[in-house]
Amino acid sequence: MRLEGKIAVITGAGSGMGRAMANLFAKEGAKIVVGEWNEKTLAEVVDEVRAAGGEITGVQGNIAVRAQAEAIVDTAVNKYGRLDILVNNAGVMDVNQGVGELTDEMWERVLGINLNGTMFLTRRAVPVMVNQGGGSIINISSIAALGGAAAGAAYTTSKHAIVGLTKNTAWIYQPKGIRCNAICPGGVETNIMQSVDMTKMDPTGSARLGVYYPTMPASLKPMDIAYLALFLASDESRMINGAIIPADAGWRAA
Repeated sequence: MRLEGKIAVITGAGSGMGRAMANLFAKEGAKIVVGEWNEKTLAEVVDEVRAAGGEITGVQGNIAVRAQAEAIVDTAVNKYGRLDILVNNAGVMDVNQGVGELTDEMWERVLGINLNGTMFLTRRAVPVMVNQGGGSIINISSIAALGGAAAGAAYTTSKHAIVGLTKNTAWIYQPKGIRCNAICPGGVETNIMQSVDMTKMDPTGSARLGVYYPTMPASLKPMDIAYLALFLASDESRMINGAIIPADAGWRAA
């Protein structure tokens, strides 16, 4: 019970890594508030965690909208009076457009969810954590934050920006007991590609990225990332702050 008595918020918890985290964190004793835009998958993860004996509350919404993002944090604070762990996991992919082909709509959608949503939740959570004496923030970035060959311009930019937000948050709020770290997953078996229209994938960008993807040494499972997030959420990692941690089976070692 590594998270016994702790309150955790996890976004994008209806599927993939977020769903694995919700189940694992609840199993480890945390009370969970999950955010998800898809009502069907939100209901599924809530039922799943409760069936296993966990305590969970679901909040439906789009984190690109400030009020809906803040409502997730507010739900945790209003229900439990504190917030110990925030996992900014929700994200969407782009369609492999380079900057020359990038549309305003794709830029605004990807940056709105991946970056703005993370900022909205973090900004709402930090004062709560400051007042209670600390907390752990975990941002799910990507291997695309460490190079330029894994996705299009919008997604790559959003994940690079998450690294900057992570490091600044870690440095500014360390004296207040807040830790902020980022996980950079490689290829993980999730449904993130369902967030884009595959018929609109950019052929030039996709062909160029196709040079990089065959070098991926292994595909990860969502639970591989969930266990790493559990460690960063727990007191076992109390001296880890501002870390940008690849979880990619050694992809970046090439």
